[in-house]
Amino acid sequence: MKFTRPTLLIDIDKCHRNIEQMTMKARQAGVAFRPHFKTHQSLEIGRWFKTYGISKISVSSLEMAEYFASEWEDILVAIPVNINTIEIINTLTSTIRLHIVVERIEIIALLSKMLSAPLGVYIEIDTGYGRSGIPSNYIEYISDIAHAIEHEPLMTNSGLLDHAGHTYSARGKVKIRQIAIAAQQKMSRLAERILPHYQSMDVSSGDTPTCSVMNTFGSATEIRTGNFCFYDLTQWQIGSCNLNQIAVCMACPIIAIYPDRQEVLIHGGGIHFSKDVFIHSEYGAIYGLVVNEEDWSQPIAECYVSKLSQEHGTVKVSVSLSYKLKLGDSLYILPVHSCLTADALPFYEDLGGNRIEKWSGISASTNK
Repeated sequence: MKFTRPTLLIDIDKCHRNIEQMTMKARQAGVAFRPHFKTHQSLEIGRWFKTYGISKISVSSLEMAEYFASEWEDILVAIPVNINTIEIINTLTSTIRLHIVVERIEIIALLSKMLSAPLGVYIEIDTGYGRSGIPSNYIEYISDIAHAIEHEPLMTNSGLLDHAGHTYSARGKVKIRQIAIAAQQKMSRLAERILPHYQSMDVSSGDTPTCSVMNTFGSATEIRTGNFCFYDLTQWQIGSCNLNQIAVCMACPIIAIYPDRQEVLIHGGGIHFSKDVFIHSEYGAIYGLVVNEEDWSQPIAECYVSKLSQEHGTVKVSVSLSYKLKLGDSLYILPVHSCLTADALPFYEDLGGNRIEKWSGISASTNK
């Protein structure tokens, strides 16, 4: 197949299987499923989730919530709220059930002064990742925030929320389980102290390694995960998936060939792949593995993306392949991080050559 530009291909069947498996896992565990749409960012792909009974979602920004609000009525913006976005918050709360995340008590009073419609509020808890959230042992402070929310007429306590992102440092299912169980225990201890004082508070937990490997989720009443619908080389290295579950692949045109140094140059650089790296046991730090067009589950030996510039990618290839490739051919490359790669590309293309549109990144309300 010929491509004029770097193109993110999607295997729809694999994506559907990943969605179905995660949905069934949540049902069997007795928890609600609130998938994170920051990975695919597409209304069309979002509709696939609806076929499996999904009715509520997570996103990573209020602008993304605007995009999905045309088709989804229950949306969580799973990042600490930015008070400067109150205009968008008020617009969304007038049409959907919106939830935001807080980690400071001061934000409750600020929101109270400007809020014009009901808003759900999750309190973010840090169970070991160290990125954001309140340490899980700060029970009194967390209780104070919940109390403050409870006394605001336009706010409801949606629940406690955590993201055990430190599972991304794991290598193998055993280590993922160890980290996940430790995080679950922290949330369970906190939930035992907080939840009895309030009605209908959820415990929302989620990260792709945990949700992929674990079958039980402690005190969680809902799970959130996004990357699982596509997976990528990072998730494979962590132990979250098999190569045959990776549902996206970059097709990049070859623009130069250097047989003497066993390299080819592709149109496909940092602005397409991102510069997240994959540490390969043999090749070191790389930016993608080359696979066959027909079979993405089998990386081609000695073929990998070794360097990225803005628009260019340098691909190491085997001696035999370097003499077979021609200008205009395409290389098929599994991305290191599908979330960032998807975010960088303007659309997807399925295996039949059909375009699947996605969010443009532009805010509907501010046009910025």
